[in-house]
Amino acid sequence: MKTAFTRLAAVCAIFALFAVAMTATSAQAARVGILSNNYAAATATDFATNIPGHTFTGIDTSATVPTLPSLTAAYDVLLVFEDGAFTNSTAVGNVAAAFANTGRAVVLGTFYDQDRSDVNNPALASQAHGWGALELIDPNTTDGTGVRTDPSGVPNLPRTLNAGSIVPHALTVGVTALSATSGFAGGNQAKVGTIVVANWSELNARGLLDPAIAYRKTGAACVVQIGIAPDYAVGAGAGYGNFTGNFYVVWKNAFDYAASACGSTTIPSLSDAGLALTVLLVVAIAFSQRRRFARNR
Repeated sequence: MKTAFTRLAAVCAIFALFAVAMTATSAQAARVGILSNNYAAATATDFATNIPGHTFTGIDTSATVPTLPSLTAAYDVLLVFEDGAFTNSTAVGNVAAAFANTGRAVVLGTFYDQDRSDVNNPALASQAHGWGALELIDPNTTDGTGVRTDPSGVPNLPRTLNAGSIVPHALTVGVTALSATSGFAGGNQAKVGTIVVANWSELNARGLLDPAIAYRKTGAACVVQIGIAPDYAVGAGAGYGNFTGNFYVVWKNAFDYAASACGSTTIPSLSDAGLALTVLLVVAIAFSQRRRFARNR
């Protein structure tokens, strides 16, 4: 009887391990749509090469904006950023907010700040157009200036992650260092109620903490904001490519967390493999019970 019980426990343990492994794998995989007016396709290619477990598709929003039904049908997560202000930002923000309100997460990256309605940097060639409804649910405002630039509009303030500010969280797993050596980062201020899990060492233009990694939940919507440019590795011009540290780890964590609807608990359905394991478990239990009864006769 003890042997049968031991075998049954072993079978259950093996089944549990398989089930957990399958659930974890499916929870982390996401179809990520990258919405930007510049470098969307190049960023998708770069992330596909350096970030395993997800698929990435670039969507150029400089001329047209995708509809909500097309986005919800094709993607689990959106990454929204820009490189240079553009007139479609309001429409992009509205559809991204609608996407987030369906319970799918949105991730923001620098230079989102360049078109936020509260930014005022005279050095930029085009002033902000706003992000519409997305500004109601995003984690951060700007610090009034956004990414710091010289008079010609070129970013000029390097940023280094404050290791002492890192809070243990799904968004900071494996993150120990990050630097934006050519300054394509920062210029933000967390809203009241936003959860900040890491700050830059440098203060923002208002002399306050500048969030590097933050998220905010508003009803069904979850928006993650990473305070560094996602197209850092692929953009053209001086300064692109000049970053160090756990750049891709930060972005992978963001997509992993977003894929889980920012940690929301869901009841997984069994896949074909899960059903097969369930059948095996039932058979194992029946076999163990049969042997037990046979010995007791």
